Amino acid sequence: MPGLVPGIHDFLFLGQDVDGRDKPGHDEAGIAGVVMTYIAKPKFQHPGLPKNDLGFTHRDYEGKVSTLCAGCGHDSITASIIEACYELSIEPHRVAKISGIGCSSKTPDYFLGNSHGFNSVHGRMPSVLTGANLANRDLIYLGVSGDGDSASIGFGQFAHSIRRGVNMTYIVENNGVYGLTKGQFSATADRGSKSKKGVMNTDNAIDLVAIALQLGATFVARSFSGDKTQLVPLIAAAIRHKGASFIDVISPCIAFNNHAGSTKSFDYVREHNDAVNRLDVITGREAISVDYAPGTVQVVEQHDGTRLALRKLDADYDPHDRLGAMTFLQKHAAKGQVVTGLLYVDPDADDMHAHLDTVETPLNRLEAKDLCPGTSALEKINASLR
Repeated sequence: MPGLVPGIHDFLFLGQDVDGRDKPGHDEAGIAGVVMTYIAKPKFQHPGLPKNDLGFTHRDYEGKVSTLCAGCGHDSITASIIEACYELSIEPHRVAKISGIGCSSKTPDYFLGNSHGFNSVHGRMPSVLTGANLANRDLIYLGVSGDGDSASIGFGQFAHSIRRGVNMTYIVENNGVYGLTKGQFSATADRGSKSKKGVMNTDNAIDLVAIALQLGATFVARSFSGDKTQLVPLIAAAIRHKGASFIDVISPCIAFNNHAGSTKSFDYVREHNDAVNRLDVITGREAISVDYAPGTVQVVEQHDGTRLALRKLDADYDPHDRLGAMTFLQKHAAKGQVVTGLLYVDPDADDMHAHLDTVETPLNRLEAKDLCPGTSALEKINASLR
């Protein structure tokens, strides 16, 4: 299958080849000359590993060995992405993973090693993804970013990609701090939370979920890196959704934001997690079999036939009410609670290509004869504008 855009099939990380020589690129801070190493995983795999419908194992969806801190929540998100793609039997070469700068934006190197990938500059992942999506609509787009990357320098880019309805799964790995620069508060840090040094944050937080709802995202969810049971089906459902899918994942930074007084720590999120629902993704047309209490499951059918079985945990919550979701978030945020689950979904959503009425054939496959209507047609167009 044709690639994303010619010449950008691989990540542009600065690192070393296995023989220790520097390879060209930029380091995670965007400064040439700093070496970032990586460790290749051994290629051996046990012949008895379980396989999906395509005959692939989990190993086929993995990437390099993570160089993040041991216990980092981002690695749990990586594992959830791998699990979701494995369960959906996605062909790795059909995925384009785009990222920005930061600890979170390093993670695409750790999953789907056989996919297309592009590591962009700080805060510019959404525009790169938008352009790639316009060029080749046939790929599955995973945008991976962080709270610093999307809520600060890339805030405008985040907003425009959401409001345009780009068909993508946009995942923010949200830890509330700048982990690469030693733990300063990010724009998503809650007011009143304390840094590792005991400094209190006096600024109001940007709630990316609330912003995504306001800007018209048609699939909005929040989860916790420590809750794989909730996160995996959310990622799978977001991938199958046609339109702008956004998932905010609270992902504690164990180095700089996992202490008492932090509202992004493992303990705090576990104690204050208010899950509104649980999600099962049902592909194909097999009969739905659930063991939930009668009246507590709502089935949502999407464009491609995928059905989402929502197990309601909050009897008053309606995931089809955009305004209600925003109000619910604000009320629970005032109580210090972290609302998780599928917060809003529009089963009849359209994407950017539908809004622009583009042709079904990816633009990067159109020939010159397809793009030029001919002299007579151009003369008619010019005449209509006089």
